[in-house]
Amino acid sequence: MTAVDLEFDQLNSTVDALRRSISNRMMYGVGKDAVTARPQDWLHAAALAVRDRLVARWMKTTRLQYEQDVKRVYYLSMEFLIGRTFTNALLALGIYDQMKEALSGLGVDMEALTDLEPDAALGNGGLGRLAACFLDSMATLGIPGFGYGIRYEYGMFRQQIVDGEQLETPDYWLRAGNPWEFPRPEVQYIVHFGGRTVQRDGHVEWIETQHVNAMAYDTVIPGFATSATNTLRLWSARATEELDLSAFNKGDYRRAVDAKNMSENVSRLLYPDDSTPAGRELRLRQEYFFVSATMQDLIRRYQRTHSTFGRFAEKVAVHLNDTHPVLAIPELMRLLVDVHHVPWAKAWKDIQQMFSYTNHTLMPEALETWDVETLARLLPRHLEIIFEINAEFLKHVSEHSGHDVDMIRRISLVDEYGQRRVRMAHLAIVASQKVNGVSKLHSQLMTRDIFSDFAKIWPERFTNVTNGVTPRRWLAQSSTSMSHLIDEQIGTHWRRDLFELGKLRDLRDDPSFIHAFHEAKRQNKLRLIQRLQQHTKMTFDPDALFDLQVKRIHEYKRQLLNVLHVIVRYNQIRANPEREWVPRVVMFAGKAASAYRMAKTIIKLIGDVSKAVNEDPIIGDKLKVVFVPNYGVSVAELIIPAADLSEQISMAGTEASGTGNMKLALNGALTIGTMDGANIEICDAVGRENIFIFGHTADQVDELRATGYRPREIYEHNPELKVALDQIRTGFFSPDDPLRFSDIFHTLVDWGDHYMVLADFAAFAKAQDEVDKRYLDRRSWTKSAIENVAGMGQFSSDRTIAEYARDIWKVKPLELE
Repeated sequence: MTAVDLEFDQLNSTVDALRRSISNRMMYGVGKDAVTARPQDWLHAAALAVRDRLVARWMKTTRLQYEQDVKRVYYLSMEFLIGRTFTNALLALGIYDQMKEALSGLGVDMEALTDLEPDAALGNGGLGRLAACFLDSMATLGIPGFGYGIRYEYGMFRQQIVDGEQLETPDYWLRAGNPWEFPRPEVQYIVHFGGRTVQRDGHVEWIETQHVNAMAYDTVIPGFATSATNTLRLWSARATEELDLSAFNKGDYRRAVDAKNMSENVSRLLYPDDSTPAGRELRLRQEYFFVSATMQDLIRRYQRTHSTFGRFAEKVAVHLNDTHPVLAIPELMRLLVDVHHVPWAKAWKDIQQMFSYTNHTLMPEALETWDVETLARLLPRHLEIIFEINAEFLKHVSEHSGHDVDMIRRISLVDEYGQRRVRMAHLAIVASQKVNGVSKLHSQLMTRDIFSDFAKIWPERFTNVTNGVTPRRWLAQSSTSMSHLIDEQIGTHWRRDLFELGKLRDLRDDPSFIHAFHEAKRQNKLRLIQRLQQHTKMTFDPDALFDLQVKRIHEYKRQLLNVLHVIVRYNQIRANPEREWVPRVVMFAGKAASAYRMAKTIIKLIGDVSKAVNEDPIIGDKLKVVFVPNYGVSVAELIIPAADLSEQISMAGTEASGTGNMKLALNGALTIGTMDGANIEICDAVGRENIFIFGHTADQVDELRATGYRPREIYEHNPELKVALDQIRTGFFSPDDPLRFSDIFHTLVDWGDHYMVLADFAAFAKAQDEVDKRYLDRRSWTKSAIENVAGMGQFSSDRTIAEYARDIWKVKPLELE
């Protein structure tokens, strides 16, 4: 067919034009009129009207990328926690007010509509939200890039709290359709599993495999205040055969669709329960499924403008967000060597120039490995490639560093102790031209401890890029009262250059600004209170200190440290109710992995403690404890702006960086935390006097372990802590089941207290006393909050992405017309 220029409407964004677009989309896209339309239909029509305005710039950006033959970044992540898209797109286009007025003219309340949009269930925690912030910044900075992941049908799960316990239900986020995505049925790739390999004509062939198709779904990622856009491409599993017609005609209806269901399970759920062999196998299938489709796709895109692989490494950068996508390395080697017949040496040289890897954990047990037996059964060719890479790598090390047998065992891609397992982080390091940590401390400990041998071999390969968050969503969108105040004082350019917030320091002694800042924060608290009252029927004092710990429920995050302090505070208030207590609302939020029994027990403990505290008439408004269910982006946008105190209390040396700490400080919350992750850099940025630091440092933790840590001695010698732990042990908070929390007690007192909750408790309690004293002086507290906002310039994801583009990917921004 001959290509011709399309004639289409050039859409503008006046109120009248938007109103007409919404009406057209309601009539011709949704197929309803104003009489029959439901609120969800109005949201769908409005979203399509906004999407239409993104498409023209999307097409233009793509065309310019090909014309300029740019180097592209392919960002691979198992999670993209993008949240709601509607408001974010309006702000990126600069048409928020116009859309609000257009909808109002149609008799529709836009704020009510935005609450109807579900969070895209494409992630769980900080890893996925970081990836979403990075996509936003890549587009805003004009960095040519694609995000690649899986289009999960149900996400992880929807969390409900029933009688204080986590209840997991499917998250049907696609139930009403997704107006933001473009299905691409013409973009499908076959992904192979199982089978065996054979040698034919000097090449390896992978034969007798099972197949599943990967179909692409594209979402536009708009840059803020720029015509540049990027793409998030997600893969959905499709069966190669929809129906076994023979079985169906015989009346065996279940068998007729078994193959289809088995194939499509690959993209149904984020992080299946991996406590069983079947769950672990499904997780491996997921990881290979999305990287295989992605590698095939990037080769196809490269070949559109290049006839040979001579410039492959020059035009492609592949970034691995943690170890989940590391199978992309042997998969790309397979495609280059086996399918496109690129010589092994050339293919491996290109890969080592193209790949980069971000490590997100310092805990060896959290580094992903796969057992050789499972890889041999599901991905036999990839295991052969990994073995060959390993042989060459170990040979190189032996020739250049001497034959140190112990070191060879430590750095080998295959762990030979016990069940043989492939170490995915090791494979990522060997194949990558750069490996980065995500905070200064994390990067230092990474090269000193878990990857010290590799750092000695390739010191130039390791670097640091501290994480960041996008100010568009995490201040401009989530806290309109605060962002409007900042706009009035310093203008609006801080959305593109967060260092502009430093100008707020000139206002920290201005009484009128201090008052306005306090009122903006209070408005956010009132907004949250209104939502909480709808679900909890509890009343809250907006002048109370809002104390927030929101993050994945995990022992190393140390929610238990927070709960213990709540119990001690509860006991203190009961013993002395007439004292002038600083009122506190302690809020927890976060999901526990479905198979993580201890994390779910911690949620139950929070629930039982909150019930005792909130129902005790002696306590009243002096202390409230709330667990906010189903934590995600939209919940975070509601509660983070309301926080006064940010709990960042992981054991030093365990949190790689954190981004919740950045979001909370950006919204004027003061941090109470250990010298862990990015807390150290936040402390430097805002000043030690504007943050509450406590507890052992990473070096002190190591020293305490080496000299012999005895948590029972701490238990015996701290009377208030002992009472709290005994209450947990004896069923004070669980009279219906006195032994419910015995494992928590023994974990902390008798079984080593691995994350040193008791070791840091006294320092934590002392820091909390300092929090109370500071909060009593509202002027001093607000000045410190202003300092926190003013110091957040370096924690923008724009700065982070600029560093990745310059120092790791070697990618330049697109030249826009």
